[in-house]
Amino acid sequence: MTEPLLRVKELVKNFPVKGGVLGRAIEYVHAVDHVSFELEAGETLGVVGESGCGKSTTGRCILRLIEPSSGEVWFGGQNVTELAPKALTALRRDIQIIFQDPFASLDPRMTVGAIVGEALIIHKLAPTRRAFEDRVVELLETVGLNSDHMRRYPHEFSGGQRQRIGIARALAVSPKLIVCDEPVSALDVSIQAQVINLLEDLQSQFGLTYLFIAHDLSVVEHISTRVAVMYLGRIVELAPAETLYTKPLHPYTEALLSAVPVPDPSVKRERIRLQGDVPNPIHPPGGCHFHTRCPIRQLPLCGTEKPPLRRTADGHYVACHLRG
Repeated sequence: MTEPLLRVKELVKNFPVKGGVLGRAIEYVHAVDHVSFELEAGETLGVVGESGCGKSTTGRCILRLIEPSSGEVWFGGQNVTELAPKALTALRRDIQIIFQDPFASLDPRMTVGAIVGEALIIHKLAPTRRAFEDRVVELLETVGLNSDHMRRYPHEFSGGQRQRIGIARALAVSPKLIVCDEPVSALDVSIQAQVINLLEDLQSQFGLTYLFIAHDLSVVEHISTRVAVMYLGRIVELAPAETLYTKPLHPYTEALLSAVPVPDPSVKRERIRLQGDVPNPIHPPGGCHFHTRCPIRQLPLCGTEKPPLRRTADGHYVACHLRG
């Protein structure tokens, strides 16, 4: 058995809610609640769930763009959560991120060449000006842009082109792992397919590993090796993509999949409509977080005992007292 490239163990992130005269923390938003998973080199793990379920926070905690409250993140034998700032900077050659909004993630005052090549300067990967420009041109052409684009500014590009610039920036330091934080959700559907195909081609070309965060299950199905479903800060199901989409076990996963449009009009899929709203993450329900909306819940069991994420088949894990 080879060592996984990334191992996340009991990751927790609580955001303080401040109040009172002194501005002290009076409550906490439980954004990520004891999340654990492993990621093998060369695979793509899709992370899906409703807005606010903790997907993006998990990805940013892995890079320590957000400091986790507790838990461990292991990458290549190093505990990322304990690294000093200098060691963390060095580690970021191996872990990069593609942000969700291509309009907000690029500095409008910098040229494309400066944006893509900034990491080359930070990590001292371009000893001369000529080497710097050659590498930037190579990166732009790799993602489908032209060499003359390096002297233009972000406002001169479309959303899809800007996201390609963001991908080129992530590729600049030849990373092993890229956290894709909803990289296509802000793009038109026709452009989404182009960017997804580009990411797949780059993965094949450079042997990349992706943590692919999204709320569009059809996009995740297309690109992922395995899929993790999150609800209110917890992973409720984790399985190979084909297994999850054909034989989901958790009631929440079933409800999500029932809402995915089917392109064949002759195929009728029964829509599962969940009752109520997503609970407040400041005061999440006890036991299984999903029990307040679950159509098969059994009380008091589901309301008092937290279901462990247990293995039910080869590579298939589910956190449910009644399934598996």
